[in-house]
Amino acid sequence: MLSRYLILALLLPALGAFAQDEHGELARVKERELEEVRERISDLKRSMDRAAEERDRLTAELQDLDVAIAEQRSRLKVIEREHQYTTRKKAGLETELAERQAHLDSESEALAAQVRTAYMSGNQERVKLLLNQRDPATLGRLMAYYRYLNDYRAENIEAVIEQIRKLDELVSQIAAEEARLAALVQERYDELSKLNTTQENRKSLLAELRRKIADEGKEVERLAAQEQDLTRLIAELTSILSDYPITSEQPFSSHRGKLTWPVAGTLVHDFGQPRFGTRIKWNGVVLAAPRGREVRAVYHGRVAFADWLAGMGLLVIVDHGEGYMTLYGYNETILKTTGDWVAPGDVIATVGDSGGQSQASLYFELRRGTKPENPRRWVTKRPGS
Repeated sequence: MLSRYLILALLLPALGAFAQDEHGELARVKERELEEVRERISDLKRSMDRAAEERDRLTAELQDLDVAIAEQRSRLKVIEREHQYTTRKKAGLETELAERQAHLDSESEALAAQVRTAYMSGNQERVKLLLNQRDPATLGRLMAYYRYLNDYRAENIEAVIEQIRKLDELVSQIAAEEARLAALVQERYDELSKLNTTQENRKSLLAELRRKIADEGKEVERLAAQEQDLTRLIAELTSILSDYPITSEQPFSSHRGKLTWPVAGTLVHDFGQPRFGTRIKWNGVVLAAPRGREVRAVYHGRVAFADWLAGMGLLVIVDHGEGYMTLYGYNETILKTTGDWVAPGDVIATVGDSGGQSQASLYFELRRGTKPENPRRWVTKRPGS
């Protein structure tokens, strides 16, 4: 019996190491698989970009401008966060500086009082005691008292010197934070200038694109081509992701009528309505909302696509398993990448007007396979309810 326990004790570390190695190897395999999936989706996107550019040079230019604006807005948000952090840090340093200055004043006053006392008592305290005191016991106590007093003075002097050193450090740190704030302000100004230029270029491009559409009378053809692109994208994504199924204790289908809208907004286009007076209908809903408002995932899933698509602008597609996908278009910025896992309420993008929209809004669509479903039958809860 003892030998069995001994063998088991010897084997446990080896088994643990094997399990760790196996887990690490599994993680590496999964990461390689994810990179392969991303590369396949990137190849698909490049293929679709080439096809779209052949159809319409202006749409390709719009993609470049939308992506540039998204990157510039993301950089501005980073700058704003750094500015807020630096401002808070500088305020904290200034508070600490004031506290240490008050402490230094207190220590300096105490030291000054001790110096005045020493001066008034003369510089020969110990000599006088030795000459005047006859009682050795009393003399010993007084000598010890003066020794303690001198030690206390020395400690106070060291404390004052340390406070002065700390004050110098804080002043230097505050100066560094002020310089950083000034640099951030300049960086923000530069980014805003770039953003304004890019937005003006986009405005001119959109005007040119609309004139072209009006002159050629090809609005229906353009919308049909964009719908074909989206259908192709979803079909290809379904094929690519078929080897990586999503499993959940509560499948997406069980949440019909229980989901929360991805953003608080006003309905401007509804599912099934004609699109701009054409025979083509809306496959989702359009919700007008302030630019930059957070867009949230409606349920658990994995990001299958996070990029620009003609007609959809900056688009996020989340795969929820069972063939269900939700689409979030017209975004200003995308905050997730392909392969990321999301939970209900996770922020995945911000509201914008990419793709050539005339106002900030969110396009939201729900599909099973390539077939669109009315999202209003699935999503009933208001955000924050």
